Formats: sequence, C-alpha cells, structure tokens
Amino acid sequence: MLNKPRYINVGGKLLDLAVPKVMGIINITPDSFYKGSRVTEEKDIVNTAVRMVEDGADILDVGGYSSRPYAKDVSPEEEKSRVFNAISLIHKELPDTIISIDTFRSEIALIAINECGAQIINDISGGESDENMFNVVQALNVPYIIMHMKGTPGNMQENPQYDDVVADILKWFSSKIVKLQSSGVKDIILDPGFGFGKTVAHNFEMLQRLGDFTVAGLPLLVGVSRKSMIWKSLGITPDEALNGTSVLNAVALLGGADILRVHDVKEAVQTIRLIEQVKNIRGKTKSNPDL
Repeated sequence: MLNKPRYINVGGKLLDLAVPKVMGIINITPDSFYKGSRVTEEKDIVNTAVRMVEDGADILDVGGYSSRPYAKDVSPEEEKSRVFNAISLIHKELPDTIISIDTFRSEIALIAINECGAQIINDISGGESDENMFNVVQALNVPYIIMHMKGTPGNMQENPQYDDVVADILKWFSSKIVKLQSSGVKDIILDPGFGFGKTVAHNFEMLQRLGDFTVAGLPLLVGVSRKSMIWKSLGITPDEALNGTSVLNAVALLGGADILRVHDVKEAVQTIRLIEQVKNIRGKTKSNPDL
C-alpha cells in the first residue's frame, strides 16, 4: 500500500486530510433521489450552504444534474442555469468555503471554476462522458474527483456485472490515473461510486474491502449517504436512512475514507469525531500495551 498524500492544494491553500473531511451535498434539481437535498430558490440555496458550513462542512458540492438511477437527461443549458447562479451566490455569501462543481461536462466545469467560484471538479463519469474533461482538469490545475460509474444514470442499474467488483474498478482507475498524472494533474481523489452501476451486494463488498482502494496511494471519497444499499437492506425509505448512513460512514472511515459526501453534515462530523477517538485509542494502545 502506498502512503496517501496528507494534503490537497485547493486554490493555493492546503486542505489537510489527516482528519477526514465532510462534503455537503447541495442539489439544484427537482428530482434528486432524496428530496431533502433539493433546493432551487436562491434564499434556500444560500441558507442551506450557510447551515452546512455552520454544521462543519469542509466542502460544498453543487450539482444541477440528477444522477439517480433512470434519471432523465438534462441539457447543458439547463444545467448551466441551475449551477452557475447557485455557485456564485454561495461563493459571495461564503467566500472562504471550498465549493466543488458536480458535473461530467467540461464546459460547465470550466466556467464554474473560472467565473463562479468553484475550486474542485467532481466528475461522476471519470472522464467517460466528455473526452475534453481531462484537458480541462489539466489546464485549470484543480483537484479532480474521479468516480467510477458503469454505464450512465439512465442505464447503470440494468444488471451490472463484474468479475471482481473491487479489482475491476481498481483496473479502471489505474488507466485513468496514469493518463491524468502523466499530463501533470497533481490532486486526484478517488470515488468508487457506490450505487453507480452496482448491486446492493456489490456496494457492501466494496465497503468491506474499501482498504483495497488505498493501493492507489490517493485520497478516497465515499458517498453512501441515504443510498439504496441502506434503505433497501432495511426495508425503509431514503427519508428514514440517516441512522444507516451514520453506521456505514463509520465503517468507511475505519476502512480508510478521507472525505465523506453527505446530505446530513452535522451527523457526519459527529461520526468522524467519534471514529477519530477510536483511532487515537488504538494508536496509544499499540505504543503502550499497558494502557
């Protein structure tokens, strides 16, 4: 296993990942799977961002294209109208807060970074949906979250199959990482893509083997918040999946997650604090068996 970098460079400032960070989800959409994450009015967008930062969010992830299974396509023009104004509003209200643009379209990423105040690109397609995305990442020299998705949101849940879900995703990541790093991209964050072209069984296997992804030597983002692997397993709804989210976030942190992408920031921050306590006790016990 390679040592993961402790810092990523965000807008000329170093974000320390020694303690895991929380990314709050802000969906400027009418149809994201969890209705509690949807905001469209300017006042609600700003209020949601402020609340998340007050609750401890380190990054705010703004997206205007629902990536839930079988989601309808959104035109580039509609996505632009949703996210550019939202990012600008949040940046004006919270100028010191890190904002990521959740998009697979390079033209939207470019404008969001250059003109609106975003500082990180979060690409659910890992460059598969837009062949110019890697060029934009290279030109902008910003952190890039590369997520694995099998297929597209419209078809990704139609009987996804793998020989070995973790090994197959690592192989896919490997070719992407080589291409990015060879072009000079320095800050790459891996997201295995829970729920994106995976069955419930695939998702739990990925979570159980999360440490395998650290072989890449890069920071790891995990997004299981209120997803179907929780509510399908428990026979509940996304609205009832907060407790399950906290449980699986704790498992992810113990498995090596560096960033948690969540709908519920306060609970994620509390989970991190408690897991850090566990880790600290483990470290003290190893160094002093008499404790």
